[in-house]
Amino acid sequence: MNKKHLWGIAVVLLISGGVLYAELKGTPVTQLLKAAQSINPVALVLVFALMLLSYLFEASILAVLAQRKDEPKRSKWSFVRIPLIQALFNAITPMSTGGQPSQLAAMVQMGVEGGRATSLLLMKFIIYQIVVFLSYVVTIITGFHLVATRFSGLAIFIAIGFLLHVSSIVFLLAILFAYNWTKRAANWLMDILAKLVKAERVEGWRQNTLEKIDTFYHESQKLKREKKKLLLSSLLTVLQLLCFYSVPYMVLVALQVPASWASVTQMNIMIIMFMAIVPIPGASGGAEYSFQTLFATFISSSGTLVLGMFLWRFVTYFMGMILGIFGWIIKPQKITSPPND
Repeated sequence: MNKKHLWGIAVVLLISGGVLYAELKGTPVTQLLKAAQSINPVALVLVFALMLLSYLFEASILAVLAQRKDEPKRSKWSFVRIPLIQALFNAITPMSTGGQPSQLAAMVQMGVEGGRATSLLLMKFIIYQIVVFLSYVVTIITGFHLVATRFSGLAIFIAIGFLLHVSSIVFLLAILFAYNWTKRAANWLMDILAKLVKAERVEGWRQNTLEKIDTFYHESQKLKREKKKLLLSSLLTVLQLLCFYSVPYMVLVALQVPASWASVTQMNIMIIMFMAIVPIPGASGGAEYSFQTLFATFISSSGTLVLGMFLWRFVTYFMGMILGIFGWIIKPQKITSPPND
């Protein structure tokens, strides 16, 4: 990690700490103690277990995609550390931009050739985006009215986040099913930009964009030929997201707050859509605010709400950061794999 990453950690800690301090300052200590005493210890363990299972399912996806006859046997830790490192760099970079490069670096450290590592991560990305998109669509159809009728201000930002995700998945699907048309559209867009921006810069963008389109298309075709890997990886992605999305509900169970799993999970998915457009490392500030705004529906006590916010934030962000630091430090044995086909 470099100084920029350390600054990212500092920003997350500073903003989240400031929000927590402001809430603690206005919350009587007696309410916090009462909320803490009522915690269900079994449910509390399950809160952490769900997040850890989410990381394990993500590691399993990479292990499945990397499996081939001539692939050398690698330790389980070499795969487990990858989602942990991703969690760290997602948390400390604006709009989670550091997640993908950090995974690539982690795979190169374990001995996977750079081109093959990029290919595997791209396959994982395709599957993840499709599953996430489907979950967003289902949530918007079945649960958006919960937010739109009670929290109109947040609803606007959630809708923007949803539109951004729809735009990205439409672009991916266009490459999959209309490859030649997508390349022509990209060239047409670059021609327009060339009239507004320096031609040399636009040419660099054009080359980079067309290379990404080509790479994505060829990897998607390769994935379509490996149907067993595709199905198993899709199933593991569903399980990964179910565990991650269910953490807030289990937090409420731990605090002995009655709530519906479906309603809480729908709201959590919409929080994630909102957080996607907060341009601060870890969506700090926006994450805490959105949690308070939405989950005040279920929690009446300010002490319980603050404790729930802290527990949710720690499990979904700070725990990943802590584990990610260990993942980055404890490197696996480097086992060189055969070159990619």
